[in-house]
Amino acid sequence: MKKYTIIFLMLLLATSANAQNVRFVTQGAIVYEKKVNIYALMKAEIKKYPNDIYYVRMFEEYQKTQPQFKVLKSTLNFNKGRTLYTPDDESTGQSAWNNFTIAKQHNTVLTNVDNSTSLTQKKVFEETYLVKDTTRKINWKITDEIRNIAGYDCRRANALIMDSIYVVAFYTDEIPVSGGPETFTGLPGMILGVALPYEHVTWFATLVNDQPITDDKLKAPTKGKPVNNAQLFTILKAALKDWGSEANENLKALML
Repeated sequence: MKKYTIIFLMLLLATSANAQNVRFVTQGAIVYEKKVNIYALMKAEIKKYPNDIYYVRMFEEYQKTQPQFKVLKSTLNFNKGRTLYTPDDESTGQSAWNNFTIAKQHNTVLTNVDNSTSLTQKKVFEETYLVKDTTRKINWKITDEIRNIAGYDCRRANALIMDSIYVVAFYTDEIPVSGGPETFTGLPGMILGVALPYEHVTWFATLVNDQPITDDKLKAPTKGKPVNNAQLFTILKAALKDWGSEANENLKALML
């Protein structure tokens, strides 16, 4: 019995030592990949026109020369209570199928985690808006599922945003900053992965650089027409009113 007690104490001490050796990262840069399943988006589009063989043939030709996923990169700089999410420049590609609204990068987002506010420079077709508002309130439900992303063990959380978009996120408490890609925040740690399964798009970190981030790397965007989220929603809804079945999909993609 004494032998087992000693073994138990040794295991307890080892676990405690490992916990004490965990280094919590409060500033650095995270590289994300946004992956959009173009094949899935095309199939959904084709279903709207079941008797149009032209769309089917276009899809078949596209599959012969183009990859299934469009991949876009972005960087999130963070320092304690502030984060700046910046997409890389992108080329539009040769095919119109690559230009689904959800398959573009619209947002540069400065988030103040401490006071739950954000400033988003949003490119909408030919216009640029500067959206100042509180951060999106997301009713996350944290689960027991764990997934390793970019070397960090992350816990899964689920939510519903904009009434109909199902969100799966993975966050790590080893980066104790309540931030994430785009406008996804509100979990007790940094979000390193986001999936919108029914929208066929994901954002996952590929690299976390634990490094000092100075104020010049967290500069607020300044270009754009000043609005808040409610005002932008009204503007976009009016602009898309004649888009028929495409209106709601584009509205959701632009308001992410």
